Parts: sequence; C-alpha cells; structure tokens
Amino acid sequence: MSRIQIDLPASLPFCTEIQLYLSHINHGGHLDNALLLTVVSEARVRYFKSMGYTELNVHGAGIIVADAAVQYRSEAFHGEIMAVEMGVADISKYGCDLPWRMAELASGREVARGKTGIVFFDYSARKIALVPEGFRQRFSAEAAS
Repeated sequence: MSRIQIDLPASLPFCTEIQLYLSHINHGGHLDNALLLTVVSEARVRYFKSMGYTELNVHGAGIIVADAAVQYRSEAFHGEIMAVEMGVADISKYGCDLPWRMAELASGREVARGKTGIVFFDYSARKIALVPEGFRQRFSAEAAS
C-alpha cells in the first residue's frame, strides 16, 4: 500500500503557536492522531480571524470542511508548543485547499503536514456556495506577488 505524500507550497504565510495539553495526548504518551486535527482546526480559526473572517462569514459565506489529508512525521508530547503554518491553495469554483505544516517550536522538528479541503457554504439555504469573489481576489493577488 502506498503512503500519502503531501507536497507543500514553498511558503505558508500564516503561523500560530499552540501548546499541547494533556487532553491532546493518547495512551501511548504522544499526540493522538485524531486530536491532531483539533489543533489544525484551531489554527484554521486563528488564520481566518487574522484575515478578518470567521468560519461563518467569509465575505458573507460560511465554510465547511470537505476533506483532510495528514502525513504524520514524528511524535509530539504534552507541553510542547506547536508552530502551525497555513496558507490557501488550489481555489476552485466552490472551495480551496488549506495546506499546513506543524512543527515543534523549540527544535523545529516536523510533527505533521497536510491539507484541509474546504467548501463555501450558505448556512441559511443549507447548500454549497461559490467562492466569494473578495476571497478569490485576495488570494489571487497574494499568489501573484
């Protein structure tokens, strides 16, 4: 069986620091594989907030997670501080990818990398929405610079 390989962009423009709590740790004494996604979700909320968005309001549209891919690289432990970098890639008609990398802050040891696929969503109509034009323009401009 082949393993997932995730190629990240050369640069990820956003970075936030998140400490691992005891609730993130499994019986093996390291970061639980499922709870890693809760750390990534917190980073996504912070990334959107840094741009003036919420997950319910990106130029009037909300977002939902459509898929996620993770490549685990090393263990992480209680009390360590993770630097989570994130960006936007592959904007389509209804969504985009949010590639990310998580590394232990002090050593730089890569813990995991991945991508979260999001689609825009009209919560009042309960249906998928087009990528808001303001979002598309923002990231088209950043990709060009």
